[in-house]
Amino acid sequence: MSNSKGFLKSSIGRKFVMGLTGLFLVSFLVVHVSINSLLFLCDGGETFNAAADFMAHNPVIRFLEIGLFIGLIAHIVQALVLTLANKKARPQGYAQVNGAANSTWYSRSMGLLGTLLLLFLVMHLYHFWWPTKVAVFTHNEHNTFEEIKAVFTDGTMGVISVVLYVVGCLSLSYHLLHGFQSGFQTLGLNHKKYTPVIKKIGIIFSIIVPLVFALMPIGFMAGFIH
Repeated sequence: MSNSKGFLKSSIGRKFVMGLTGLFLVSFLVVHVSINSLLFLCDGGETFNAAADFMAHNPVIRFLEIGLFIGLIAHIVQALVLTLANKKARPQGYAQVNGAANSTWYSRSMGLLGTLLLLFLVMHLYHFWWPTKVAVFTHNEHNTFEEIKAVFTDGTMGVISVVLYVVGCLSLSYHLLHGFQSGFQTLGLNHKKYTPVIKKIGIIFSIIVPLVFALMPIGFMAGFIH
């Protein structure tokens, strides 16, 4: 037991938790984007609302949602601890750093991208998750489609919401570009034959998923989702 605690408190252990929770959150994104894509059927939200209602009331999904929040919190905490540990290890930094020679800017900016994503997540939960949960626990009817539409078509506030969501999706894209492959690497899932394939899948995933998410608010504002 003590060895397990020591491992989890080590830098390698914290990175392992980061990688494991990161890949778990990636699986959630697959489910979330699949449901959101139903908005593009343009059937007045009938199919999307049916899927959203199932997700909100299914006891298995609600149980898994607890695991999702635990994984999310663990991911954020480990990221914060690792960032602070890295800064403590190099309090004065280097006299001259050429980060671009060894890494991409987004891999060096995971802290900033993570912070933007956290702010985006808080806004997302406030707009959609919380009202849905209130409706579930008070046993009231809830039209998720109309609620999403109202957020993104509310005049100036709607435009601001769309811009913020698109920025959040852009941050997610860059976060995934580094995090997707990094998660596999941290878990030791490296192979000269499969790693290039994982990298390509990660790039495609990092573009397609945030793009679909971003097209949702844009679609409501532009009127091609109805």
